[in-house]
Amino acid sequence: SEKQDLHVTAQQGRTEPTVQDLAQAVEEARGVPLPFQKLIFKGKSLKEMEMPLSALGIQNGCRVMLIGEKSNPEEEVELKKLKNLEKSVEKIADHLKELNKELTGIQQGFLAKDLQAEALCKLDRRVKATIEQFMKILEEIDAMILPENFKDSRLKRKGLVKKVQAFLAECDTVEENICQETARLQSTNLALAE
Repeated sequence: SEKQDLHVTAQQGRTEPTVQDLAQAVEEARGVPLPFQKLIFKGKSLKEMEMPLSALGIQNGCRVMLIGEKSNPEEEVELKKLKNLEKSVEKIADHLKELNKELTGIQQGFLAKDLQAEALCKLDRRVKATIEQFMKILEEIDAMILPENFKDSRLKRKGLVKKVQAFLAECDTVEENICQETARLQSTNLALAE
């Protein structure tokens, strides 16, 4: 824990300095970007950026504590990649939800018997394509090389892998249900044919 004296001045158009001005002074002095800062005064977190410092009782000589990490531009790049992959995962997961709904509809008999076999066949193909998309994303995540000190990225990657694995397990369940439904349909058709 290091101490540093800061001189905070009000931005143009303001009569007195605010939490925002303090945060900017901290960013300049310590190199901790605003989004990564947590400023604490007398045990309370300073969150309202427009609040004048005087309203919080902060005056000359007061001690404000900073909790935060200096951002790492290289890690920011990796975090952005992971965020984009996460968006892709969400999109694929939406497709999976749709597949699930359609399957439930077939299971509950909302589709004419003569159309069910073809619908199940199409669903099966779509589930396989969904699995393939998830696998591609896993490969992309796997290809990322994250150094030990990229703690946020490593955590995010781990969480994303778990999420994708859970969706893959869901795909397997949907696939099994499609197989069962197809088998049930074929045995019904056989019974009708006899």
